[in-house]
Amino acid sequence: MTRAAAILRERLGALVPRVALVLGSGLSGLVEHLDKPVRVPYAELPGFPRSGVSGHKGELVAGIFEGEPIIMLAGRAHYYEHGDAAAMRPALECLQEAGVTTLILTNAAGSLKAEMPPGSVMLITDHINFSGTNPLIGEQTDRRFVGMSEAYDRGLRAGLQEAARKAGEVLHEGVYMWFSGPSFETPAEIRAARMIGADAVGMSTVPEVILARFLGLKVAGCSVITNLGAGMAAGELSHEETKDMAPVGGERLARILRQFFAEGLEHV
Repeated sequence: MTRAAAILRERLGALVPRVALVLGSGLSGLVEHLDKPVRVPYAELPGFPRSGVSGHKGELVAGIFEGEPIIMLAGRAHYYEHGDAAAMRPALECLQEAGVTTLILTNAAGSLKAEMPPGSVMLITDHINFSGTNPLIGEQTDRRFVGMSEAYDRGLRAGLQEAARKAGEVLHEGVYMWFSGPSFETPAEIRAARMIGADAVGMSTVPEVILARFLGLKVAGCSVITNLGAGMAAGELSHEETKDMAPVGGERLARILRQFFAEGLEHV
């Protein structure tokens, strides 16, 4: 067991969550819904990321969420911060060693579909790695050859759609394309992305999915739509727009997640 996992297990005590949730932009307030929260700053867990992105706090919070034990990660490392696609590997290895078997990832993304406007939520059904890199580059064992035919677990997706229906929320579905960032995509790149089958674009999540599957975790992912892709609407894209719009879709996704966990973890 890594030192980080040992520290985390000691801090959690009798709490043994099977599910971890990575909180993207607009969802940081979800930690306030945890009962009996245990807060562990990333700085106290060796190998955990030091995010330099505004809106990403850098804290692990565990507790009871709608009756179920859970770990929430408030903050992630992005490839564009350090040039390291595997920056989240120590954190995910720690979670896996501490007993987590399912990872739910959330992010902010740009929509490539006019019918999925800012404020919407998209369930990720598949992804396209357009970054030119992979977090498993350099792994020395044959475990690096990870199958990705069903990277996003079918049962988890069905459970989230059912939760959305019961919560009265529309949960779009689509393919997420990972661009490295930090610059936003050009209109030409957005047109190319639409042509090859993407429905949303963003700068995170995909390396975490690859690492999670490498570690044997089940995965689900949801995108909070903060803008339309470059060239699809007037004006220039900005990080401020992302931060301003993320809470709108974040509230919708929070309601879906609360319903999902209130139903119990038979999907997990």
